[in-house]
Amino acid sequence: MTQLLTAAQMRAIEQAAIESGQVTGLELMERAGQGVVEAIFEEWPELAADMPEVARAADAAEGGLAPRPATAPQSISETLKAVVLCGPGNNGGDGFVVARLLAARGWVVEVFLYGDPDKLPPDARVNYERWCEIGVVTEYVDDGEDAFRLDPSIYTTETVLIDALFGTGLTRPLQGFDAVGWVTHLSEWRLAPELQRQAYPGVRVVSVDLPSGVCSDSGVYLDTDEPDRRREEISAALTVTFHSLKPGHVLAGGPSACNKVVVKDIGLGHAELGDAMSRKALQKLTGEARLGRVVAGLIEAPSTYLGKTTGVHQFSHGHALVLTGGSGKTGAARLAARGALRIGAGLVTLGVPPSAQMEVAAQITALMLTRVADAAGLAEVLEDARLNALCLGPGLGLARARDLVPVALAAARSTVLDADALSAFAEDPEALFAMVHENCVLTPHGGEFARLFPDIAAKLQAPATKGPAYSKVDATREAAARAGCTVLFKGADTVIADPSGQCSVHSASYERSAPWLATAGAGDVLAGFITGLLARGFAPHQAAAAAAYLHVDCARSFGPGLIAEDLPEQLPRVLNDLLAKEV
Repeated sequence: MTQLLTAAQMRAIEQAAIESGQVTGLELMERAGQGVVEAIFEEWPELAADMPEVARAADAAEGGLAPRPATAPQSISETLKAVVLCGPGNNGGDGFVVARLLAARGWVVEVFLYGDPDKLPPDARVNYERWCEIGVVTEYVDDGEDAFRLDPSIYTTETVLIDALFGTGLTRPLQGFDAVGWVTHLSEWRLAPELQRQAYPGVRVVSVDLPSGVCSDSGVYLDTDEPDRRREEISAALTVTFHSLKPGHVLAGGPSACNKVVVKDIGLGHAELGDAMSRKALQKLTGEARLGRVVAGLIEAPSTYLGKTTGVHQFSHGHALVLTGGSGKTGAARLAARGALRIGAGLVTLGVPPSAQMEVAAQITALMLTRVADAAGLAEVLEDARLNALCLGPGLGLARARDLVPVALAAARSTVLDADALSAFAEDPEALFAMVHENCVLTPHGGEFARLFPDIAAKLQAPATKGPAYSKVDATREAAARAGCTVLFKGADTVIADPSGQCSVHSASYERSAPWLATAGAGDVLAGFITGLLARGFAPHQAAAAAAYLHVDCARSFGPGLIAEDLPEQLPRVLNDLLAKEV
């Protein structure tokens, strides 16, 4: 699982590498700048093709990288231009490296510095001075006036605008200068390509680490508390980050701001949080010692554990019970049950009230049916110890949920609580938390989360005026600790956490975007997927993570026109593709 490193965690890894003598801070900055330039040419090969012949030959002679320190090029491009906006920290230092490397390749480069060069960090200062040997810096020191303005005439046919203002270390909103306003203006044109071609044809915004203004720990834009001030939001065409993704790349508005993220290696190897040096460095920075519990992971494709072995029978893969609502309200539970069966539960039974028995019987084939009139009826059904996974909530109804949930939880089986099983306890969430156990999975969407955890939701929804901002990862961890079980907080940025602090994120964005999942019943199928995996013996967190991944894969495999009924039917193809990759 790929680690999603917060700003403090990334600094800890870098600091550990520097203290070990493995690398210097200046070398890391040089590699970061080289990574940005490489990413630009990989994304837009035509820009490399347009380089002057002399610059291309020198570039090839250096193994693809410009010499350091670079000198003024012997041949200047008439069309290739970079405008580099450098901030007052090490992100700005990366920008100076990018400027120098592009200039060495024959580009026309203009550099703007937001900040006082005398206050730059040491490594950024070195690269500022290297740039000053071959080029000019337009400086702006924030004096409270909007004096730093970029003339639109600086943009030419093939301009790349490098946003190296603020990266992972941003702690305050962007305000007091107009540079970001111009980048924002360009970002808005990018969202309307036909207008961009008329206004700034060929301009590309490239952000270093993250688009300036986005909190790297949460993905939210840091906002000023001045009500009349417009918040500037940068949307990049390309975002280049280093060593590992950050939470802000996959949470909240991060994906739409980044547009596309490329991760570049800067020579930290396979360094991860957890080794002795990074643990020591992180403790020094944050006081946090429990590294395994603070590092979130990006959910990746499940492996062959999804397959089934030979020589076993249906009960070897578990028996799930999905409870339905009354007549006319059984569709959601039937979707969940179908999902549980398709994902591999050996048997799946629908528990229905008498009023819905004929309705459900007419709709099912491979699914089984049993009567569950009330709490006493459920207790009787649960005397069968082979029923090892339960799903309550989809279409259940609030009154029926309040009646059945206590009995289901008292049976201590692996249990998914969704929809009505959560909303039924909105008036008294603590009553629910007192009943749940470690083998439960709660699957709230935003509204249900706010009803169960109103104070946590309020913190998450509050405007972020300083960084690091409270994130969906923070909120889900806090909710899981309070509830005492695994919580899957649904959304395009689905976050899963358990009481130990272990946290996983599934981002349905970038190449895994699945907008077709915004359809009635999709969440019911997800609840069924989790239930089926629990029946098969998966641990709660593992079941939730695998189900979230497969849920999105099914939507992407089907594509436009998707309705909830299509998701379980798409699962065989998705599973076959995944299992084939493991052979």
